[in-house]
Amino acid sequence: MLNMTLKQLRYFEALARQGHFGRAAEDCAITQPALSMQIKELEEVLGTPLFERSPRQIRLTGFGEVFAQRAREILRAVEELEDLARAARTQLAGRLRIGVIPTIAPYLLPTIIGQLTSLYPDLDLHLRETVTPKLLQELMDGRLDTAIIALPVSEPTLTEVPLFSENFLLVRHHSDVGKPVPNREMLREMRLLLLEEGHCFRDQALSFCDIATARPREWLDGSSLATLVQMVGAGIGVTLIPEMAVPVETRSAPVSVARLRDPQPARTIGMVWRKTSPLARQLTDISEVVRQSAETLRASQSPAILRQAALG
Repeated sequence: MLNMTLKQLRYFEALARQGHFGRAAEDCAITQPALSMQIKELEEVLGTPLFERSPRQIRLTGFGEVFAQRAREILRAVEELEDLARAARTQLAGRLRIGVIPTIAPYLLPTIIGQLTSLYPDLDLHLRETVTPKLLQELMDGRLDTAIIALPVSEPTLTEVPLFSENFLLVRHHSDVGKPVPNREMLREMRLLLLEEGHCFRDQALSFCDIATARPREWLDGSSLATLVQMVGAGIGVTLIPEMAVPVETRSAPVSVARLRDPQPARTIGMVWRKTSPLARQLTDISEVVRQSAETLRASQSPAILRQAALG
């Protein structure tokens, strides 16, 4: 019987996924020498190399690729056993891994965290902020329990629970206060600043304006809504941002905010999790907490947003 450990499998999976000892060590919260030692011991137990090593990169061997697939299946099964144990408890406790897209996380997470820690004092929240494709992959790989993203995702293995909808607002330079609000045809001819590729919000904005993603663009692609708004304040162009982000992102920039003409662009935010998750009942309860948190936040923001939009 091979004397390998779950810890070694987790370290191996991280290295196989990251393809870099430093990033894998950071992912596992250990030092790089400790990670290297565990991988070396695993290879000695197996009696064959898992990685091809060169000064600049590492890659899986043929055996390593097969082993990686089986290792992920084992780790996913272990995660499901842990989920079963958590689901059997009367009170939700222990680790809960939640992924959130960047256009939601800075605005909604503080309220969610406050509500969840108050209702579930024994809950150990692990939060992950990244773009939708990565969150969905990590969710299906068993590295996340749930994710808060824009719907729909149309993935048959996932449960989707809509939580709330919000409009996109137009952000222009402050000198545009009171000017007529452009329609979508006019927006296509303006310098529209968007998030970089990979963000679902970018795709939603392009879809509203009926701009083909393959069309060459000479405009700015930003890594965050904050960057886009600051660029608008510098007079570079205009942008769209979700309603929830308006109070935070526009408070320190010389910009004006306006509602677009009907039908206004909007998105639906929801929670998703694996249909096979033993935590489905608890995650349904969590989704209601997230819904209420969003309602509380939006109610507190509405007066400020309405004032700004009226001026715009």
